Order: sequence, then structure tokens, then C-alpha cells
Amino acid sequence: MDSLLHKSPQLHIYSLSSVKILSFILLGLLASLILNQKREPICLALCTILFIIFKTYLASSSTGSPAIYLVDYSCLKPPNYWRVPFASFLEHSRIVHSLDQESVDFMSKVLVSSGQSQKTCIPPPLHYIPSRSTHEEAIDEAQIVLFPVFEDLLSKTQLSPLDIDIIIVNCSGFCPSPSLSSIIVNRYSMREDIKSFNISGMGCSASAVAVDMAQNLLKVHNNSNAVILSTEILSNGWYAGKDRSMMILNCLFRSGSAAILISNKKSAKKISKYRLLYALRTQGAFDDVAYTSAIRKEDSEGITGFTFNKDVVLHAFGELLRSNLHVLGSSILPLEEKIRYGFYVIRKKFLKKSTQVYVPNFRKVIQHYCLPTSGKAMTMGIGREMRLNDEEMEPALMTLHRFGNQSSSSLWYELAYMEGKERVKQGERVLQLGIGTGPKCTSLIWECNRSIIAEAQKGPWADSINT
Repeated sequence: MDSLLHKSPQLHIYSLSSVKILSFILLGLLASLILNQKREPICLALCTILFIIFKTYLASSSTGSPAIYLVDYSCLKPPNYWRVPFASFLEHSRIVHSLDQESVDFMSKVLVSSGQSQKTCIPPPLHYIPSRSTHEEAIDEAQIVLFPVFEDLLSKTQLSPLDIDIIIVNCSGFCPSPSLSSIIVNRYSMREDIKSFNISGMGCSASAVAVDMAQNLLKVHNNSNAVILSTEILSNGWYAGKDRSMMILNCLFRSGSAAILISNKKSAKKISKYRLLYALRTQGAFDDVAYTSAIRKEDSEGITGFTFNKDVVLHAFGELLRSNLHVLGSSILPLEEKIRYGFYVIRKKFLKKSTQVYVPNFRKVIQHYCLPTSGKAMTMGIGREMRLNDEEMEPALMTLHRFGNQSSSSLWYELAYMEGKERVKQGERVLQLGIGTGPKCTSLIWECNRSIIAEAQKGPWADSINT
């Protein structure tokens, strides 16, 4: 009897919740019946409001998973002798690939319009004449870019390799056997029960995908630490042919890597920089045109490269971004913004087809943005699509300028830039947006646990940021 009395308040709460949910369902059904009979604006508006309120209520009533924390991260600063000024790059390409002047002029135009500076870097094997694009050189490059950031992360967090429970390595174009994650486990004599994973073929979205994967693993493995190592190996991905659509990526991709520690340990709350609020993945590979807009294949001479159709990619990525932002907005935006967006969608679908789709105002819930650094035009296009101002696009454009397109690891250089500028304050939110080939889009929302200061001289921006 005492047990039943003890449980009765909780049962009462559950009953009230059930009544509320049933009430919303009945109201929704009633609105649907009216909508089927009559497509008046007032009916459409009523149905929209009921649906949004119902969805918001369910989201607020759901029980949360254990908190996932971003404890810290490290970014590689490539050595100065890896630098490749435009003149050196063009002269090297002309000699190695026997390019005509028109091809050299084309590559020069791509470099100038890309938004990158003269300080970007490529690994040593690509500085040789001829370039050394062997498997052994790629393995050496992987060790050079991954070992230092992993060791720096362990030093920052005062952890041993034996403290790591999950290791995820992402690299899109290089997938050796043994895998890159096995190379890390072997090098640092990690535990025999460590859960190791390797992600390939995910392009510039891979780092964000790895975070989403890590948080799902941490939901079922309590009291655990997960490390993500993110990079792109360039030595084996260099295009040695003369197809201009494949030359573009030689001009854009540059060296970089990042190591990220994510944890669900309760002790991590006190020391971590951020808490993961939301992760969302959307896919566009079902569309044939989008799927083939950026793809690795052989040219007419049998030389493997990555073809890139700029106009199609911009369109495909734009559609994918809008889809992702639509789902993201329905989950994180305040109720009044959801209703406003719902009105625009209903109006466009039922009343006036020419109505421009309303882009939600994410500034109400997100203060900082890490955007893809695929190129200046694409970065600014995404920024305009989200109606961001110059300061909000600055971390992405400055990362592109200083380091080039470092594929999936660029997101962490952008976050390091914000921290170096001391812009991220406690309680503020950061959106990391990864868009990659496939195409696919992954968005991560982090909430800052503490004000982050004195980072300008510690990370990759130590010699180039003005606070």
C-alpha cells in the first residue's frame, strides 16, 4: 500500500501527460477533417499552429540522453617548409604535368578566386619533381599529420592512451589496410578492448559525421572517452592528368588535421569547453544529378581524379542545406519562429506557388557559425543562404585564407579562430555545418560551458591572429 501511495503522484503525472497528448491528437484530427473539406487560409493556419505546438510539446516532454561533452581539441599547424606559394605551385604543375599555358592560366584563376593565401601547405611528397604519390608516402603523411595532434590532445587533457575507450579516424580518400585507426592503436599500444572505427568517402562532412557517430556510441557506452582524428591525405590523391574539371581540387585542398576528445563522463562537465545539444544528418545521394556532381573517376587517359561540376555542386549543396536547415529549425527555433516558417510553407504549397521560402532566423538561438571552406564562392553562398553577416562568416573565410580547404578538419580551425578572438562566451551556441560529397549534410550545435580565453597563442593561429 505504501508502495502504491509512493508511486501515485508519478502515475498522476503520466495520466495528465497522456490526456494532453490525446487532446492534441484529437485536435489535429479535427483540423485535418476540416482541411480535407475546405482549404481556407484560416484552416491552414490553425492546422499549422496545432502541429507546431504538438511537436514542440513532445520535444520538451521527451527524456534526455546522457550529456555529451567536447572536452578539448587540437589542430595541426603545418610546418613552414610545407608552404606552397601560387608561383611555386603553378611552376611545379607546369613542369610535372607538361601543361600548356592555357591550363596554367586556368589554375592561376582558380587559385586567385579560391580565397586562399600564399601560406597554405601541401605535404613534402608533392613538392618533389616528379611528385611521389606512393602508398608508403601516404602512410608517412598520415603519421605526420595524426600523431602530433593526438599527442597534443592527450597533453592538454592529461590523459593516457589507455584512458581512451573509442577511437574514430576519418579520411575520405585514403583507406589503407591495416586501417588508419589500427595504425593509431598500434602506435600508442592502446587497450585490447578499445572500440576503433574508420570513416572514408564522406568528404568534407566526415568530421561532423564522426561526432554524430561518437555521440551515438556514447549513448550505449557509459563513462567513456571518445577521440576523433580528422584529416585528408593528399599524397595519394593528387591528380596527374590534364582534365581541367579534375585540376580544381589540386588547387583547393591543403594539409591539416584535428583531434577531438568527446566524453560522457560526469567529471567532464567541469572541465569541458562545450556540450553537444543537437546533431542532425541529411542525405542527398538519392538524387542522381547531385550524386554525380562531385565524384572520383578516371579521365579519358585512365588517370584517376576528382571531377567537380561547380554549378551543379552549388545547386545540389544549396538544396541539401535548405533541407537540413528546415529540419534543424523545426527542432531548435523558438515557437514564434516555427509558426512564421510554417505560414510561409503553407502559403507556398497551397496559396501562392511563387512565394519565396522563408529562411528562419537562426541568430535567435545560435551566435557563432563554422561553415564549409570548399571555396570562397560556396562559403559566401551558404552564408547568404543563412542570412549571416560578415563577422559571422569571418571564421570560415579566414580559415580558407590562412590554411586553404582542409576538408573535414576545417571546422575545428574555425572554432579555434573564434576562441582565439575570445568571441565565444559561456552559454552561447556554435553551429558546425559539414557538407560533403554524396552529397550529405551534418549539423552540430554546441553550447559553451565556460568563457574561453587566452587561446590565441596556443593553437594553429598563434602566428597570424590579431586579438
